[in-house]
Amino acid sequence: MARNTSEQRNNDEQFVEKLVSVRRVTKVVKGGKILRFSALVIVGDGKGRVGFASGKAREVPDAVKKAVDKAKKTMIRVPLREGRTLHHDVRGRDGAGEVFLRSAPAGTGVIAGGPMRAVFEALGLHDVVSKSVGSTNYHNMVRATFDALRSVNSPRSVANKLGKKLGEIVARRENTGSKIVSKEEAKGE
Repeated sequence: MARNTSEQRNNDEQFVEKLVSVRRVTKVVKGGKILRFSALVIVGDGKGRVGFASGKAREVPDAVKKAVDKAKKTMIRVPLREGRTLHHDVRGRDGAGEVFLRSAPAGTGVIAGGPMRAVFEALGLHDVVSKSVGSTNYHNMVRATFDALRSVNSPRSVANKLGKKLGEIVARRENTGSKIVSKEEAKGE
């Protein structure tokens, strides 16, 4: 009976696992070389939660399993607009790596490269435009992407911080959209 409940729990929580990179690391010692593997993995639920970690072991599957277990423990929640894109444009930085993430209209798709694409697919983002500048190291790019995702705020959290109602924040956002309004038009509204 307990076995069925654990299987149900595993079925309820379906995680997307993306293997970003595997490195072969050799340590030279007196008796020869010690071969190990390092794996960088991204884990997400496809509904706004995502995490990453690296694991090291003597075999690739063991390194991946360690990384997945660590990533599940360090997942973050990212608020998504309409469940498909970011609420606003953000910038993230780690070391020499810098990334820019922009929200996009429906149908744009995921415009990202390499490890950033894996993060967005695991997160559940369907429409986003991104650009990486500087370091192309996988670890730096993933950490910079997570730095940017941590700074995404939903209108509800902004309203709570400012002590305003959600309608005021959303209405202001719609009024200051991409439409350019002259002073006369603004007075007339």
